[in-house]
Amino acid sequence: MIKKYKKILIGMAVVIGLLFVLPFLIPMQAYLHEAEKIASQKLGAPVTIDSAHLYFLPSPRVVASGIAVGEHHELKVESLVIIPTIGSLLSATKIIDLTISKPVVNKAALEIVSALTAKNTESGEAAAVNIRHIEVDELQLVWPDVKFPVTNVEVMLTDANKLQSALIETIDGKLKADVTPEGDGHLIVASADKWTLPAGLPLLIDKAKVEMHLKGSRLEMPNIDVALYQGKLTGNAALSWEKSWRANGKLKVESLSVKEPTSMVSKSTYLSGHLFGNGNFSASAKEAGQLMDRLRVDFRFNVKKGVLHGVDLVKAASLLLKQGQRGGETEFEEFSGLLNVSGKQYHLRELKISSGLLAANGQIKISSKKELNGTVEVEVKRSVSLAAIPLEVSGTVSNPVVLPSKAALAGAVAGTAVLGPGVGTGLGVKAGGALDKLKGLFGDEK
Repeated sequence: MIKKYKKILIGMAVVIGLLFVLPFLIPMQAYLHEAEKIASQKLGAPVTIDSAHLYFLPSPRVVASGIAVGEHHELKVESLVIIPTIGSLLSATKIIDLTISKPVVNKAALEIVSALTAKNTESGEAAAVNIRHIEVDELQLVWPDVKFPVTNVEVMLTDANKLQSALIETIDGKLKADVTPEGDGHLIVASADKWTLPAGLPLLIDKAKVEMHLKGSRLEMPNIDVALYQGKLTGNAALSWEKSWRANGKLKVESLSVKEPTSMVSKSTYLSGHLFGNGNFSASAKEAGQLMDRLRVDFRFNVKKGVLHGVDLVKAASLLLKQGQRGGETEFEEFSGLLNVSGKQYHLRELKISSGLLAANGQIKISSKKELNGTVEVEVKRSVSLAAIPLEVSGTVSNPVVLPSKAALAGAVAGTAVLGPGVGTGLGVKAGGALDKLKGLFGDEK
């Protein structure tokens, strides 16, 4: 009996030894060229694989390393582990699990993924391989001007290789999204905690929760709830991509402290106070990456009890000021207006500033190069001035220049010469301001 067990143990040892040794005896390199060719045909893009190995323990699997997809390596993967279920090895349809380590995805890879998705949607053929589970470790998205966090992803698929559920989480745990089935679509609940936006201004999100419903080629976000900078942002949005990419939605802001966000735009000229506002946005484009360039926004805002840092409007309204006004500050009770955004062009309309010292109104355009072009009329209360002083705004967002218009200066000089200081100066300024407006009617405004 002992000899029998001894033979069994020896046999098991031989088998295990062979399982360890066989992968090194099988010339996998000879199959790499064929594997690259098949993968290139399936993906519609060139695929290269540095090396591959077959292992039998702890379960049968293929490990490929150094994978690159695309002519310019738009997608790179450090390693890919393919693990077939033992029960499906002899069946016509193989059931496999995938583990993908340290993939690096460039923006251009979206075109490959989009083409592959469209191809699979059009094809009615049954899949020869069913992917049951995908685990992605340390996913890195590389986008121009965007710094995405490193992310781990776990995905469960149906027998038809369609999304069943997914868990997406940044490795620092600050951003998480949970995808679960919902009827013939999916419910996505995303949450953030002390997370910084990867694009645009690096705004710090204190806490956020966004509920999304994915069905076909449409994603709806009926409830957006974000806490940031002592305030709150709520709203809704929708994104669709059946024939072209379209986005739209509404946003409401309550009591958001604007000092830190606006100082990110310009260290020399920024606002303090608390922002209240609401508006809507929309965009449409052929490709997802073009949506921001086609963005349209109408947002009515009101900043209460704050300071305009970097510009002293009272001093700028002085007719003795011949050089552009820089520096200083303007306190206000309310600063309101309408923000229109068209791509990278910004237009601040119906601007009104009120405080105990002054009243001002005007409009300012901000070009894609952050250059300023606008006018503001300032009336200093309890002063000898009998008219609002028209000011020209120029320069850049980080270095604005504000000074009385040339027509106002000329009118003040002429009025003072004819009627004397005081009344004559005021009437001259008023005439100069009227001339500025008349010029604007004939298209002089840029």
